[in-house]
Amino acid sequence: MRFRQLEYFVAVARERHFARAAAACHVSQPALSAAISRLEHELNVSLINRDHAFEGLTPEGERLVIWAKRILAEQDAFKAEVQAVQSGVTGVLRLGVVPSASTTVALAVAAFCAAHPLARVQITSGLSAVEIARRLRSFELDAGVTYLDDGDDPRLFFVPLYEERYVLIASAELIPDIPATMTWLEASQLPLAVLTTEMRSRQVIDDAFSRNQIHMVPQVETDSIASLHAHMKTGRWASIVPHSWVQTITPSSRTRIVPLVDPVATARVAAAISAASPGSVTARAFAAVAARLSLGELFDRGLPPVAPGAPATPMTD
Repeated sequence: MRFRQLEYFVAVARERHFARAAAACHVSQPALSAAISRLEHELNVSLINRDHAFEGLTPEGERLVIWAKRILAEQDAFKAEVQAVQSGVTGVLRLGVVPSASTTVALAVAAFCAAHPLARVQITSGLSAVEIARRLRSFELDAGVTYLDDGDDPRLFFVPLYEERYVLIASAELIPDIPATMTWLEASQLPLAVLTTEMRSRQVIDDAFSRNQIHMVPQVETDSIASLHAHMKTGRWASIVPHSWVQTITPSSRTRIVPLVDPVATARVAAAISAASPGSVTARAFAAVAARLSLGELFDRGLPPVAPGAPATPMTD
């Protein structure tokens, strides 16, 4: 069994098409098919259901693809370990990010690249916390910036980064006077543009409204952070966002940023990597850098303080 055979097999399982898998591996289709046939002969099992085209993996193939991904990930980790000894951390950090952290992850990436200038970073944003966990477990990502929940997967290692608090952002036209805080009931009276319901930060928002027996019906829903920013900048819509966004957007002098209370909804954000040992060199390096950051202090800076005694409500599923 050769690593190349496993690479070809994983590519076919991923692409579900022989020609596309061959193109992804930069080989001819006959060469790819022949390598997989040799792998099946060596293992004495059929791995792929096929007639003239890919028709899915056999039960044995479904099991092997899990092991193949793990073996290839360990091979890459070993190569990176040797390279790190010789010239420092190099290679690519594959980083998955939940939508609410897509505006703040640049701070962690900047610190990582400053510490390891030979490394490169590929960011996949807009992933759910569940999808990031799945991709980390299947070695499709090296690290993630995601939500930290109670009872998180023991197969993952988490480094807390900061705790989100939620604020209302609106124009002076919508809020002429700047209150020290605003209740969720008061926020519900404004025209709102928010993220869509499958996103965790929106679920935090809906939970806070429901605690006040409010069914919030936004005028605009979007799955794009850039689109949400654009709608807020028109001044026509208010929005409810994590307070960490305030450090990464450029509000005008007429923009109001008001902490929301009753309840003070919170959600914990963390860097996550596989807990498997030894694991990815770049992932361990990213986690080490993340552990040294003080993002919570940075994001809290400049925001109006929440009234003393206001109850904090951690996010729950």
